[in-house]
Amino acid sequence: MSEGVPRTPHIDETIHALPHHDEKPSLPSFDEDKKSVQGETSVKVDDAEEFYDIASGKPLAPIEGPAEPHQLTARALVIGCGLGCLVAASNVYLGLKTGFTFGASLFGAIFGFAIAKALAKVTPHFIPTWLGGGYFGPKENVTIQTAATAAGSMSGLYVAAVPAMYQLGVMGDPSKDFGKLITFCLVQAYFGVFFAIPLRKYYILKQKVYLIFPTPTATALTIHSLHQPHGEEAAQRKVKWLGWSFIGALLLRVLSSGAPGILWDWHIFWWLWTWGWNHKGIAQAESWGWLIELTPAFFGNGLLVGLNPSYSFFGGSVLAWAIIGPLINGQVAFSSPSGLGPAFANFQSMSKLDDPVNRPSPRYWLLWPGVLLMLVASFVEIFMNGKMILSALRNAGASMWNAVAPRLGKRTVGPQVNYEDEDPTTPEERVPLWAWIGGLLAAIILTCVVMGVAFDVGVGLTILALVMGFIFAFIGIESSGRTDVNPLTACAKASQLVFGGVTKNNYSTDHALRVNLLAGSIASSAASHSVDMIGDLRTGHLLGVSPYSQFIAQCVASIVGCFISTGLAIVFFTAYPCIITGDECKQFSAPSVAAWVAVAKAVVLPHLPVPPSSGYTAIGLSVAAAITIVAKHTIVPERYRGWVPNWNAIGLAFVVPQPYYSVAMIIGSTMAYFWKRRNPSSFDAIAFSLAAGMIAGEGIGGVINAAVTIGGGKWEDVGSAVGCPGNKYCG
Repeated sequence: MSEGVPRTPHIDETIHALPHHDEKPSLPSFDEDKKSVQGETSVKVDDAEEFYDIASGKPLAPIEGPAEPHQLTARALVIGCGLGCLVAASNVYLGLKTGFTFGASLFGAIFGFAIAKALAKVTPHFIPTWLGGGYFGPKENVTIQTAATAAGSMSGLYVAAVPAMYQLGVMGDPSKDFGKLITFCLVQAYFGVFFAIPLRKYYILKQKVYLIFPTPTATALTIHSLHQPHGEEAAQRKVKWLGWSFIGALLLRVLSSGAPGILWDWHIFWWLWTWGWNHKGIAQAESWGWLIELTPAFFGNGLLVGLNPSYSFFGGSVLAWAIIGPLINGQVAFSSPSGLGPAFANFQSMSKLDDPVNRPSPRYWLLWPGVLLMLVASFVEIFMNGKMILSALRNAGASMWNAVAPRLGKRTVGPQVNYEDEDPTTPEERVPLWAWIGGLLAAIILTCVVMGVAFDVGVGLTILALVMGFIFAFIGIESSGRTDVNPLTACAKASQLVFGGVTKNNYSTDHALRVNLLAGSIASSAASHSVDMIGDLRTGHLLGVSPYSQFIAQCVASIVGCFISTGLAIVFFTAYPCIITGDECKQFSAPSVAAWVAVAKAVVLPHLPVPPSSGYTAIGLSVAAAITIVAKHTIVPERYRGWVPNWNAIGLAFVVPQPYYSVAMIIGSTMAYFWKRRNPSSFDAIAFSLAAGMIAGEGIGGVINAAVTIGGGKWEDVGSAVGCPGNKYCG
């Protein structure tokens, strides 16, 4: 998630469930100025009223039970990859539709426990333990979670940079590009994984007191609690809620296509218009997209993210699509007919703009303030933590050098501390030096080959992209470890800015656009996978899991995830060609794709394609955002920072042209707020499971609808238009 939207679902990025930011944080954070961990650090971890100090960073107490001879089993890989692919499928749908995706860490831990526990009871005793026979324990559970995280994270490429390349005409037919896309997915994933391994000593062993890693720590605590004597009962309850919410959301998404005006979209203002309320404001509200969508995914998102991000997102929607949009329409931005009558209009067009600078659509005009807001907010957050990040970069670099220097006959640097003395794993359980060094070198070489052969990008530019990914990984790990926020928006857009400067006037426009999108994707994705690997290693460290087992699980699941995500992306591109053509797309607005396209054009094209009034507005809002963020870090007391507007969420609302998503989110977050206040134990027990099932269910329902479309099925031929504007099918 971009910093400033703590673990909020975000453009190009991932939802994580904890903590709720409108409440006292459930996990503590490190205060750089006070050099201490702030917040409650002790949590109950078992039925014996024992408490664990999160701030210590030490492994949890071992759970009583049989020994686990094999932490890495075929059972764990199959279950983990399966769950990760389920998340990847949901993320391709949700990412293309809204720019939002969600992570598989807690989903894989909980659902994986239920599946593996059930299998362990029925598996014959003669099945070897390495294959998945016998006892299922917490360490194998971590392997499942690691595989699920790896496979589920491969979808990000296909909801942002890849569709942007097709929209800009720098790639051809997706069905013919399957091999290119698979290899591109794999090389960027493996560079990040191999690079993360040597950072374990620094970030997991040395920095364990300062870096909390909230979501990975919450995952470890969840797995630990599930394997307690009474954990199975709690797990069954979680899985029950997850399963029923998943099935309900899936059925609603599929069946609502038969009657979208009743079961999915409530066009309340259209209904009022047809009932005789023929006021101009009624027509305008319908035209600007103010309706209620019964989207389980965004109700679920609201349950997870808390009041600040969701209400900031809603506030941004009001500012963009209820205040600024109506003010500029007809003045500096221009709508087109909607087909519903003279009182209604279409404000959403992004294609067929003959003169986007002088006669933009309102959506095109609002895109630029949104993109700049997110970029500035992200960079200011990084700047305010710059001292911390530079220190970490220097120390982690020294730690990596010291790991290989003795074998090269070179001197080490800095104070020598043997962190292996504090490592709960045995030497045999750690990733061998040859594995990560050899893998890293192979990943670098293969990335250069793939970029050169498949995409005509030179070795120098590829190496620059990998170096930027290396730097961004440190920023992402530091930020995620302290705040549970991964600043991918800043990383992606920063890389696009750098490559825009490098390629401008040196390459043809098409070549420069291709380099910009490919290199930006490599840099941000490599950093993202590094953050995922370090987070998984934190979970494993707390439960005494072999890093080598997690490393292998990550590598295997990355292959599976790349194939599944690529295949699913091609399914959606085939079913809905508007995703890759850039034409107006009713089903998928792909806001993150629009952001990537906008930045690529801005830094590559000879003339900035920004309407002047839009640019001035973007600068003004960005200045306000920067001042607010600086004030938050310098003069606003800690207890009041939850009331500071989240400018990343506000900027995102300008880019997402469907304000009804923010309406659904505030409904979910408001319900979560009162639910948690009224019955915190019930909320903690089932809220995540309920939300995860709703999100995943809608995503898989969307995949089914896409498959039906490819198969020639058309809901509009058999569905009802009742409740739809103009009595025209609106599914």
